[in-house]
Amino acid sequence: MKARKVLALAPIALLPLTFAAPAVAASSGETTYQAMLKPVALNGQDNATAEVMIKLNGNTATITEQASGLAKTFNGGPFPHAQHIHGGAAGSCPVASDDADGDGVIATGEAGGNYGPIQTSLTVSGDTSPKAALAITKMPSGDSFNYSRTIELSDDAVKALTGGTAVIVVHGLDPATAPAAAGEKMSELAPDLPLAATAPALCGAVQATQMTTMPSGAVNTGGTAPTNTNQLPLYVFGGTAVAGAGALLFARRRSTAVADNR
Repeated sequence: MKARKVLALAPIALLPLTFAAPAVAASSGETTYQAMLKPVALNGQDNATAEVMIKLNGNTATITEQASGLAKTFNGGPFPHAQHIHGGAAGSCPVASDDADGDGVIATGEAGGNYGPIQTSLTVSGDTSPKAALAITKMPSGDSFNYSRTIELSDDAVKALTGGTAVIVVHGLDPATAPAAAGEKMSELAPDLPLAATAPALCGAVQATQMTTMPSGAVNTGGTAPTNTNQLPLYVFGGTAVAGAGALLFARRRSTAVADNR
C-alpha cells in the first residue's frame, strides 16, 4: 500500500493553465498570478469551478476570486468553504492514486505532499494566518461567491508564490455528490466533524500570468461568510453529538440524491 502522505501543518487549486506565462512586473513592482481551480480527484465536486487572481507588490497581495458549483447549504444555512494558499511542497494537486487508505475520498492529509502546509487563510475579514484555517465564520459561503481582499502575506507565502509552489485549495464537499466515506468518516483535522466538512473540493496551482483583470461573468451571485451564527452549519460548533448528527445528515442527503437519480 502506498505510504500515507503527512501534512506538515494542520489543516486546513476549470483546468490548469497549459503554459506558464511570464510574470508581469509593472513599474510599481506588481506581479500578477492566476490559479484555475478544478475539482479534486474522487471527491465528487465535478460541477464546481473557481478562478483566483493575485496581484502581488512586495508582501501586499490583492486577491480576487470567482467560485461556483460548490456545496450550497447545510442544516438550513449557507455552507462555509474554508480556503487557503498552500505552499512549500510539490506545487501540485492530488490525483486518485493519492487515496492512500483506499476509502474513495481524498482527505487533506493525503494531499499534503502535493500542496504542502497552509501559508495563508483566505478569510473575508480578520486573521489570514494559518491559525485561521478553520475560522469558518470568516470564510466565504454558499455554492457561488465572489471574493476580494487586500492582505499582507508572510514571507513564506511570498516565497511560495514566487518560487512556483503555491497552490490554492477550497474545502467542503456537497454531501449529495461526495463519496460515501466522506459522510461516514470523521475529519482527521477536526475529529468532531464529518470528513466532508474539511476534505478539499477544488485545487489549483498558482502561476504567473499576463492577465491583469479577472474575466467578468463567471459567477452571477456572490457570497460572504454568514454573520448570524444561529444559521451556521452544525459542524461550526463541534461536539460529538453535533458531529454525529452532521455525519448522519451528510449520509441521508447522499442517499436521497442517489435514490433520485435511479
